Order: sequence, then C-alpha cells, then structure tokens
Amino acid sequence: MSVARSHQEGDKYAQRWARQDSSPVRTLWECYARPTPCQASGRRDVIVGGLNALPGVTCQQPQGTFYVFPNIKAQRKSSNEVANSLLESAGDALLIGSAFGKHGEGYLRLSYANSVENIERALERMGAVLERSA
Repeated sequence: MSVARSHQEGDKYAQRWARQDSSPVRTLWECYARPTPCQASGRRDVIVGGLNALPGVTCQQPQGTFYVFPNIKAQRKSSNEVANSLLESAGDALLIGSAFGKHGEGYLRLSYANSVENIERALERMGAVLERSA
C-alpha cells in the first residue's frame, strides 16, 4: 500500500469515527481538519485588520484562501529586507512577494491557518519591529 493510499484509508476511518456523537475526535475533526467558513472568516478579519493597523502596511481582504498578500511598499524597503527584519527581530517567517514573480515585489505572503491567539501575537511582534524601522 502506498503512503498516499494508506493516508486516504486512515482519513476515511477517522471521518467515519468522527461522525459518531460519542467520538473524542469529533471536536478535533470539526475545528481543525475542516474549519467552517465562520472560523476562517474570523481569522481572516483579525489578520487583515491587524495588518492594516501596522505602519506602512495595507492589506485587502482575500476572497477564498488562507493567505493574505499585504502591500509593504510604504516601508521603502524590498520585500526581502522587510521579511528578513521580521524573521530576525520578531521570529515571524513570511514569504516575499517576489517569490511569486516580479510584480510581487513590495508584498509579503502570510498564512492565517492558525489560531486567532497566534495571529494576534504575530501581529504584535510585527508591529513592534515595523514601528522601530519607520
């Protein structure tokens, strides 16, 4: 049996078990393996609002992914410089927009597939770094 096939089989059994009302996996399955649109939109709203509150950052609301692509051009630094600064000073790892092509320069890519608490902590750390460099 291949790794992919065994994963599919295990996933099938986990789903069946999670559907049982008495299953301890049910809550985990519903909250993490298959987040509801409400959970995703709450995380999205936190990260978009938090990024827009940071100095020199603007962010539009994504339409259907777990990623945001904030504009950091007002930082007057390359996306690589900003990402390195955030990694070194705040411990936050971000993808540079130019990794997605030349038109991505001046942007960063962040995932919000995490807890609201972790997203808020990351935004606080980012804010402290960006305020010092403004």
